[in-house]
Amino acid sequence: MPGTWLPITLIAANIVFSCAGFFNSDILDKYAFEIDPIRIHKDYKRLITSGFLHADWMHLFFNMLALYFFSGIAGIMGNGLFFGVYMASLLGGNLLLLYIYRNRGSYSAVGASGAVSGIIFSSIALFPGMKINLFFIPIGIPSWLFGIIYMAYSVYQARFRSGDIAHEAHIGGAITGMVITIMAFPGALTYNFWPILGIFIPVMIFLFIAVFKPHLFLIDNRNFNKEKIYYNIEHVYNANKASMQHEIDAILEKIHHKGIESLSKNEREILDQYSQEP
Repeated sequence: MPGTWLPITLIAANIVFSCAGFFNSDILDKYAFEIDPIRIHKDYKRLITSGFLHADWMHLFFNMLALYFFSGIAGIMGNGLFFGVYMASLLGGNLLLLYIYRNRGSYSAVGASGAVSGIIFSSIALFPGMKINLFFIPIGIPSWLFGIIYMAYSVYQARFRSGDIAHEAHIGGAITGMVITIMAFPGALTYNFWPILGIFIPVMIFLFIAVFKPHLFLIDNRNFNKEKIYYNIEHVYNANKASMQHEIDAILEKIHHKGIESLSKNEREILDQYSQEP
């Protein structure tokens, strides 16, 4: 099928860079999505490079499997548009993450989920009636129904901080991919208006909460049935300082037992950064 070489190339790039990160923690330290390096040090490359790294083999496998299953859309969109949707969705997902977690300097994430979500929802925008088979459902469900359920689920999970998955990146990537596809194929909005509207409704709710009720995203799900804990910038700053002090103590202990030559490159950078602080 024309255009399929690009998805395979993207899959190969994800595998190569993710494997490098698995075996070299310095790569993750340097290229993962992290709030403070992006906001304070203007290390904007992380908005893209983090999308080619993954937390573990399972994370990598499922993202690449989903990308492969929906790679057929490249034959319809063409390589240029497919690549544009992929990269824009990756960036859109991470920008939404950056906005939501802008006051949590220690937050970090990796993965191509935002980009893959953009490709999936591009397919849904063009073919809302196609069947999607899920592992736990023996029969295929219409893609428009999957899109609505997926968006509602992602909004709920983002609201209650369930697990370690960056659901905000899924939402940002999915909407970015869908919007770009509709702009490229405006007829899709005419013929598939109601399914697309159904997908956008939970997203509009999410964005309303993110902009006007941001404290609702700071609920720790481990305290859901207890007293709700809200964090402000001062709390985050103090937590970051405590985390930094813990890291410094561990590094100094390592120097005491093994000598300064035993420090990794990342540990040396942390020590240098700490020594320069007032």
